[in-house]
Amino acid sequence: MASLWIASLLLFSLFNLTVGRPIYPLPSKQDNKVKQPLQTSRPYNIAHRGSNGEIPEETAAAYMRAIEEGADFIETDILASKDGSLICFHDVILDDTTDIAKHKEFADRKRTYEVQGSNMTGYFVVDFTLDELKSLRVKQRYPFRDQQYNGKFSIITFEEFIAIALDANRIVGIYPEIKNPVFINQHVKWPHGKKFEDKFVGLLLKYGYKGAYMSEDWLKQPVFIQSFAPTSLIYISNMTDSPKIFLIDDFTMPTQDTNQSYWEITSDSFLEYIRSYVVGIGPWKDTIVPPENNHLTTPSDLVDRAHAHNLQVHPYTYRNENSFLHFDFHQDPYSEYEYWLNKIGVDGLFTDFTGSLHKYQEWAAASGTDEKSAYGLLHKIALMISSYD
Repeated sequence: MASLWIASLLLFSLFNLTVGRPIYPLPSKQDNKVKQPLQTSRPYNIAHRGSNGEIPEETAAAYMRAIEEGADFIETDILASKDGSLICFHDVILDDTTDIAKHKEFADRKRTYEVQGSNMTGYFVVDFTLDELKSLRVKQRYPFRDQQYNGKFSIITFEEFIAIALDANRIVGIYPEIKNPVFINQHVKWPHGKKFEDKFVGLLLKYGYKGAYMSEDWLKQPVFIQSFAPTSLIYISNMTDSPKIFLIDDFTMPTQDTNQSYWEITSDSFLEYIRSYVVGIGPWKDTIVPPENNHLTTPSDLVDRAHAHNLQVHPYTYRNENSFLHFDFHQDPYSEYEYWLNKIGVDGLFTDFTGSLHKYQEWAAASGTDEKSAYGLLHKIALMISSYD
């Protein structure tokens, strides 16, 4: 498996030498195969921007790695280029996760725009064509993560992302976000009055993503559509019955399109309203269990209330590093997973470390069903040590 992974990295490095060329075969070129179905018996392992704890985020290699490590869904953020191509990229500016600063030919592209009520300065995605974006190379966001893959991979398109999921050797879901729709619709124009949301849903339908949650069509090609913008989710509800997730930001951040507060959008009345359009919510985890001095405090009732409205809860983001783990977890990401899955009772987790969550879930499943298995035995030993401590 390791040799295959290294070969894949080398292959992608070679593809990336060609500017503007797709680095992955488009979905129409893939053969239909009978595949292992999506697991639906336990909370979903959602690979946040791919396995980006190991590989630079939102790259083909990060998504392939996440699939190899056991992700149920691969998650991505969708933005648009100047010429209207949909790409996988998180920030509206290129400064933090690409080598844009090395490209002197783009030095005059720096701009200041208003984004979600505040001025932001940088090299904006919407000021570059797809070919220009393909000439850049992606790097790790955090300096304490592995830097060896910096500069090896390019930005990928939404279609290339879909191809990676469809080409997996088992059924792997996709979890794309309609990212910053207000900003994108202000700066990118499509023919015939089409909007960002129209192009987004159009590509999903083109490649066969359709059907209500748990329907036959959905199980063949699982998808959750996510957004922080409630109006975008409501708008596309007339275009697709694919399940949608309403993302919820920090306490201090109003919704980017309707300017509603955290307290408004987590009220029972709003949850009852939005359930007509979505199957779940995706809150930042620290709004569910607010920390104080890096220690957990009493959990809110948001998960229980969401479940009472028949809404799933998929919190974000779970990261292995000590700088992201609250002291209660004793620098142990497995302890954090156990807390959120067993005590809080969420329905899925966005994680930067897909492999860790997958191993924990396999371990927990084995310990619950077969105490004689290796995982079961290790779990019993761990519990005894923890109890002794």
